[in-house]
Amino acid sequence: MSEAALYVVATPIGNLEEMSPRAQAVLKEVDLIAAEDTRHCKQLLKHFSIQTPSLSLHEHNESQRIDQLLNLLAAGKKIALVSDAGTPLISDPGYLLVRQVRSAGYPVIPVAGPCALISALSASGLASDRFYFEGFLPAKTVARQKRLQALADYKATLIFYEAPHRILETLADALSVFGGERQACIAREISKTYETFYTASLSEVQAWLCANPQQVRGEFVFLVEACKANTSADTPSEEAQHLLELLLQEGLALKRACHLVANVYAVKKNHLYQWKLQQSSGCAES
Repeated sequence: MSEAALYVVATPIGNLEEMSPRAQAVLKEVDLIAAEDTRHCKQLLKHFSIQTPSLSLHEHNESQRIDQLLNLLAAGKKIALVSDAGTPLISDPGYLLVRQVRSAGYPVIPVAGPCALISALSASGLASDRFYFEGFLPAKTVARQKRLQALADYKATLIFYEAPHRILETLADALSVFGGERQACIAREISKTYETFYTASLSEVQAWLCANPQQVRGEFVFLVEACKANTSADTPSEEAQHLLELLLQEGLALKRACHLVANVYAVKKNHLYQWKLQQSSGCAES
């Protein structure tokens, strides 16, 4: 570690034994640690007897910190970047800093380690050959449902982070958009004392979480299996199509109309919604 560089250091997401010897050595040898929360960081440093000074770098001050940290690099200093848990930049601040440091010609060196989304995927039982990480969904219901609708046809396992006070709402919206049969997984408190994995259909996952309020705590990773290839079963029956068209002619919103038709004919609301969008798109193009 002779030259100025920025080290992007992964830290434990729960179990402190995840802290690699290399990560400990880097944090001891750098001149400064840029931490998402210095109070949280100091607890970690104290556990490993690391004396390196730290300063805050979070979403509200990252832009203001960049010049200060670039000046330190120009003076030959070595800096480590850490988040509160896991690998920095994954739903955490640091992207602007890394981009500017690289643009200024300084090395950016990853120190690999824990990452909640990868840990959850590896143990979920869902397909891992293709996945899409969304991070946190919008907090507002309408925006969240709209975003889930945009992801409904992705042919990849979907991975989300979610806060405990929104997990039940997010599950309800996912059930509404994706349908109850699609497989899903709740991964909670990964590597911590109360680590929990529950994989089942979306409807079963929702029922399980609602029946176990003690599980609605801590840090969540929420995974949903990929959309399967379209089949003829995805095309609504003529009766369902006819009723949907009648409801739309009466002025009902598409989402509401799909909900009513799905209840009458026991079809998936999402299939109706996507079918109508495809029909509308085809008419617009012809």
